[in-house]
Amino acid sequence: MVPKKIEKYIVKYLANQATLNELDELSLWLKKPANKSMFVTYVKTNYAINYSMKQYNASQTKKNLLDVINKEKRTYRLQKTKRTFLKYAAVILICLTAGYAYLKGYVFSDKELVIPEEKITLQLDNNKQKIVINTDELKKTFTFNGNVLGVQTGNKISYNKAVKNETLIYNTLTVPYGKRFKVELSDGTLVDLNAGSSLKYPVNFVKSEPRKVFLNGEAFFNVTKDKDHPFIVNANEIDVKVLGTKFNVSSYPEDENINTVLVEGSVGVYKKGEAEDNKQTPTMLKPGYKAAWNKTSNTINVSQTDIESHIAWINGRLILYEVPFNDILKKLERQYNVVLVNNNKALEGRYFTAKFDVEDIYQVMKSLSLSGKFTYKFKEDKIIINP
Repeated sequence: MVPKKIEKYIVKYLANQATLNELDELSLWLKKPANKSMFVTYVKTNYAINYSMKQYNASQTKKNLLDVINKEKRTYRLQKTKRTFLKYAAVILICLTAGYAYLKGYVFSDKELVIPEEKITLQLDNNKQKIVINTDELKKTFTFNGNVLGVQTGNKISYNKAVKNETLIYNTLTVPYGKRFKVELSDGTLVDLNAGSSLKYPVNFVKSEPRKVFLNGEAFFNVTKDKDHPFIVNANEIDVKVLGTKFNVSSYPEDENINTVLVEGSVGVYKKGEAEDNKQTPTMLKPGYKAAWNKTSNTINVSQTDIESHIAWINGRLILYEVPFNDILKKLERQYNVVLVNNNKALEGRYFTAKFDVEDIYQVMKSLSLSGKFTYKFKEDKIIINP
């Protein structure tokens, strides 16, 4: 049986959270052949990734694992900075072949998904015009009354700091499933918008008003400091108020919680409408903490969290650490613009840990199906999951 301390190191290793000392201890423990076998059994049981090591080169796989950990330790010592690890799951999958799925009776559809091409849109509230954003365009200029409001370059819009209006004029950017987009607001604040999100914001901020934007979905904010003009993000039922900092807000309508994760600086979380009332006391966050507002109970819970798993989406990555299967399906629908239909009810109570970097939806589904022991098939833009 894997000792509790080593079990903790394994989980932290798979979640990219292991320290150098923990890697050293894990590496030392794995040098004993019996412990390597225990490790394989543990991963097989808890992560359901490797089902038949004996049919393949099990000894080579164990050697690969030790090589990877030792390599990571060397990288850690050389860089002494935050690093990205290669998961053990990936090491195992290298040793598996497509024939394995066939031998085990898992059926993968060879049909291609028909994924609709959705467009990013920009609603110009000043004249009610809606513009379709083409990210392949090198440069596009947006004007109003002869003034250049903003310039789009690829997947980013930057607003002109020099434009000054007496009244607030709002634009609304809508990003569909399968897309991401960046906005540089007129004060220099940078916003990354995740798939299935919209952001309503002024084309320029008015001095007499706080800097306020409205979010549906998920975004990462890198707010320019301005002590005289707080920056407020309204995310449906909550307001997040800052002067200048980095944080992530996730407020999808289908999710149970509205999550605010602080990366740097300080933020205050308020009930909707209270951020502009200086008499109200906010829930304050420190870096590395998450505030989860429950929509049903109208209560807020603050806890320490893994920042990387919340902001990996910015670079198109997906990090799942003990995530319920139904929540994984929602994330996949947003990221890949597909529809997932789950006919395997036994999966609803299960939790998964995985990390995907540049995999497409076909690779992700194959990996998850091996982990969860389910089959699936494609039908147009739908992925139908069966026992």
